[in-house]
Amino acid sequence: QVQLVESGGGLVQAGGSLRLSCTTSGRLFRINDMSWYRQAPGNQRELVATITSGGSTNYADSVKGRFIISRDNAKNTVHLQMNNLRPEDTAIYYCNAQGFRTQLHTFDSWGQGTQVTVSS
Repeated sequence: QVQLVESGGGLVQAGGSLRLSCTTSGRLFRINDMSWYRQAPGNQRELVATITSGGSTNYADSVKGRFIISRDNAKNTVHLQMNNLRPEDTAIYYCNAQGFRTQLHTFDSWGQGTQVTVSS
């Protein structure tokens, strides 16, 4: 079982910054994509940003230029630096990782979520 543990959420005023982190536990053969999703009340979960094992990134249009996703492959950790936060960024943020637990067994795991609240 691959577990993901998130940290770094909280309450911040509009225009402020937060940095989310997500670390995987357990021995893994390979991690491919690592992503951040978010879900606001009454909304579906949406993709915020993805980073591949090679470092290529992709962002939702709503966060381009404000959020930066990065990863530390040696520590199996992914970060999301969120700048110039807006009230509409308020949501529960979830980490997702996909890859191989062993050479033969894949995984697709989610973190428990961390609350981000942006006040106006």
